[in-house]
Amino acid sequence: MRHGVNGVALTVFIVFFLAVTVMGFMAAKWRRAENADNLDEWGLGGRSFGTWVTWFLLGGDLYTAYTFVAVPAAVYAGGAAGFFAVPYTILCYPLVFTFLPRLWSVSHRHGYVTSSDFVRGRFGSKGLSLALALTGILATMPYIALQLIGIQAVLDVMGVGGGSNWFMKDLPLLIAFGVLAAYTYSSGLRAPALIAFVKDALIYIVIAVAIIYIPMRLGGFHDIFAKAGEAFSAENPATGKPRGSLVSGPDAQWAYATLALGSAMALFLYPHSVTAVLSSKNRNVIRRNTTILPLYSLMLGLLAMLGFMAVAAGIKVKNGQLAIPQLFDDMFPDWFTGVAFAAIGIGALVPAAIMSIAAANLFTRNIYKDFLRKDATPAHEAKVSKLASLLVKVGALVFVLTMDKTVAINFQLLGGIWILQTVPALVGGLFTRWFHRWALLAGWAAGMAYGTWRAYDTPSATQDHFGNTNLIPLIGEKGYIGLTAFVLNVAVAVVLTLVLKALKAPDGVDETKPSDYTADAGDPAVTVDLPPATAGSPGGH
Repeated sequence: MRHGVNGVALTVFIVFFLAVTVMGFMAAKWRRAENADNLDEWGLGGRSFGTWVTWFLLGGDLYTAYTFVAVPAAVYAGGAAGFFAVPYTILCYPLVFTFLPRLWSVSHRHGYVTSSDFVRGRFGSKGLSLALALTGILATMPYIALQLIGIQAVLDVMGVGGGSNWFMKDLPLLIAFGVLAAYTYSSGLRAPALIAFVKDALIYIVIAVAIIYIPMRLGGFHDIFAKAGEAFSAENPATGKPRGSLVSGPDAQWAYATLALGSAMALFLYPHSVTAVLSSKNRNVIRRNTTILPLYSLMLGLLAMLGFMAVAAGIKVKNGQLAIPQLFDDMFPDWFTGVAFAAIGIGALVPAAIMSIAAANLFTRNIYKDFLRKDATPAHEAKVSKLASLLVKVGALVFVLTMDKTVAINFQLLGGIWILQTVPALVGGLFTRWFHRWALLAGWAAGMAYGTWRAYDTPSATQDHFGNTNLIPLIGEKGYIGLTAFVLNVAVAVVLTLVLKALKAPDGVDETKPSDYTADAGDPAVTVDLPPATAGSPGGH
């Protein structure tokens, strides 16, 4: 392991970081409408993105530092179990193909900016809308924290930000955080949409080189699997059991399956996913993207393989999140290491920006306007959302500074537990009005309480709480806490709906109608803002 600062890698990293920072601020003028002081413009990019911009935006949104750092780190730490992320990103696209176009249509027909806007309109319940908004904000914070951890990992391996003084140690991360906050505030969703082109190009280049070059250095895939298998079969002194395995054993298969299914159900319910979807210009953009986004799953599988390569290469780190950055540092020339680290860093900035925007939109629309300032103008909404995006990032920093970072994948799994509890109201509401609003609220509360309690009560080798959110006792087997909490949520919602209907409890007013869910651009009452491109600006289609 290198001691001191890797000057060449750091220089390359800074050059790319400065380039995307400039792009982030310039994005404020990209396809900007004359009246940009509203959430449609700042928070949804004018609802004008075509197939390719949406593809890069969703790719940059969904394939994050979790993908580049946490997934291969999980493989490095335990073997095959870390590959759960590959099937879940395949499972999710058939699921979302059924409901995302419906969400797009009803949101454009009624001007909804957030998923909570839709729930309020569908069930006539500000309380249920508030519950989903708070859940979305809460689930987003650990996800943003995971992006900051990705940046911190590459900075640590480059030798930047070390030392015993906590402020100096975290200063580079705080600088990156400040830059992200500044251009997100200035440019809104257009910034990550534009930067996503650079991020994806870098990632594909780095993976293509790594998947060919590193196996050549290590003697081929046969040797990689042999060395990894030998390392995983060694006894873990802390548990007395093997460190991991190349193939999931019978005891882990139920956990693996429930974790993949639960994660697939949750992925497109996160506020940042919904924001990227609603920014597209028509239903067909969503349909096309659900068919071509699985290309990223191929990339994810190759990235997960880096975990095996790190084991085979003999990488030894106390914090598993440093394994892949350290692998690049050991295997590649310094200049290419800088390119790889820039890809990881930018791959963290893009989703962090989208996530903070999405959470800010939830606060503005479904907390501030609904309960604090009902007469807020569109311009005032945009201003509040900009400020809220800064506060969300501060909340994410709290997660980074207070929770154990050695198993960073738990940041994403914890958010998944919470966001799964929005499925009955959001996805169910897109297809049926059968559920009673009070029953949905009670089901949400039961699922949130149970899921949070079980996650909090689960220790790991490095922390007493929130230690291992994917493995808990479940009817004698093991399974994902989020899915168990979801089943409880649905059961409570169904039973209480039957009771409340029998008691003829007052239900809310549904402001939507069946034709709203199939409406498309050009249909009556469906307005799609297509701001004119300025001279020399990139096209959006």
